[in-house]
This record gives sequence, structure tokens and C-alpha cells, in this order.
Amino acid sequence: MKRVDLHIHSHASDGQLSPAAVVRAAVTGRLDVISLTDHDTAAGLREAMDAAAGQPLAFVPGVELSSMEDGNEIHVLGYFVDPDAASLRAHEAHAGGRREERMRGMVRKLQAQGVGVEMDDVLRIAGPEAASLGRPHLARALQQGGHTRSVGEAFDLYLKDGGSAFVPTEFPTVRNAIDTIHDAGGVAVWAHPDLEVFERQVNTFAEWGLDGIECFRPNTPPVESMLFDRVARDLGLFRTGGSDWHGPHRGKLGDWAVRGDEVRALLESRGIPA
Repeated sequence: MKRVDLHIHSHASDGQLSPAAVVRAAVTGRLDVISLTDHDTAAGLREAMDAAAGQPLAFVPGVELSSMEDGNEIHVLGYFVDPDAASLRAHEAHAGGRREERMRGMVRKLQAQGVGVEMDDVLRIAGPEAASLGRPHLARALQQGGHTRSVGEAFDLYLKDGGSAFVPTEFPTVRNAIDTIHDAGGVAVWAHPDLEVFERQVNTFAEWGLDGIECFRPNTPPVESMLFDRVARDLGLFRTGGSDWHGPHRGKLGDWAVRGDEVRALLESRGIPA
């Protein structure tokens, strides 16, 4: 049975490793199919595709687009996208500016609470390769600066949705994210759905052209995975899954994997044996 992970990040967004290093880690972790899905950028895909050439794994070019709907931040995964598509380039330019504005706002909120973190600390953590800034960059800056004991504590104390340093941002609508992915030749999948929002919105998103649901994740309660799986089947949507791996601080890539048969329909729709 093939071992699959369709949700992985590199340092092109908020992961720790380079795209090429992600591919090497996947090979070491005995994965058979992977997708690099950086936040709001396709900047790492060419490097990853080159690194995967000749390796004993199949590589799916992906992306994870941020969007907003009724005040909720919704992430939409795009699989089999063209890294050079004009729609992705436009989204990347828009989202990158929004993410930087948001980060500066969160830093200002922390400073107002007496937390001595600077924007330069975040940029140093992100590194010059990062095309997209995210809350994990700020969380690692807080940890390294001794302001929190861990990345998780940084989220719990300050950065979680509604936290004291949280700043919402204006991303495109879910419908726009789906269209962006389709324009790039890709398949649009709802990433890590929130159960309450899912039950309220899934039929609408499907009407807008959503192609799949991320059903299988390491920390999703089994009862929720079963619900996502059933709804995906009922609506004729692809079932997908991935670890949302950001780097070695979350364990080894490949320690957790989706079975090939669980995502067979998606893979075989694009000629990848499951």
C-alpha cells in the first residue's frame, strides 16, 4: 500500500526546510506520493519538482490559498497546479502584501502588551527565501526570544484566532480561491475544515466548484474524519489527507501518512497509481 502525504510546507512559506530538503526528507521517510502546499505561494514548486525528478516518489505540485468567508478564515488546497499560472501569481502578490501588513499589526499588538519582539526578528526567522509570512514565524520568534516556552504556547497566549495579538486580514473569498486554483489547472480542496463551519458551508462551497475535502489528518478526531469522508462521498468530492508538516520540530516527515486507497480517486484522476 502506498504511503501518501498531500499537505507539506517548506521555507517558501512557514516551513523549516527548503523545498529540495522536503523532498529528501520524504524519500527518507518512505513516502510514495507527496505534495508541497505552501501558504499563498508557488515559489518553492520548481525547486521541489527538480529535486523529485528521478526519486522513487510521485510529486504533486500544490499550494494552500487563504480566503475569508463570513468572518472565517478558510484555507483551500490546490493540487496539480501550474506554478507559473497568472492566477497564482496575482494571488501571491495580493496575499503577500496582506500577510506583511498583518504581521506588522501583530508585532505592534505584542509590543503594546510589553512583549519585546521586533519585525526584524520575524524576518530573520522567516529567512530570505520566505515568500509568505505566517503566524508560525512570529511564534518561533517569540520562543527564540524567550518570551514563550514553545511555539504552541505562543499561539495559546497571543496568536490563536481571537488571541490578544491576533489580527485578521482581508483575503479573497472562498469562491475566488476555488476559481484561482481552477484557472491554474488545479483541483480545489477544503483544508482542515472546522466542523461547525463545515456543516454550515460545505454545500455552498460544493456549488461554487469545490472538488474535495481534506478528511484525513493526524490530529483530527476519528468521528470528524468519518463525517468529512461521508459528506465527500455523498457530494461526489475527492477525499484527501496530509500531515500539515512544517519541519522536524513536528517529528519526522513520513511518521504519519495517508493510505493510497484513501485518496485513490484524486491521484488516479491525474494518472498517479494509488
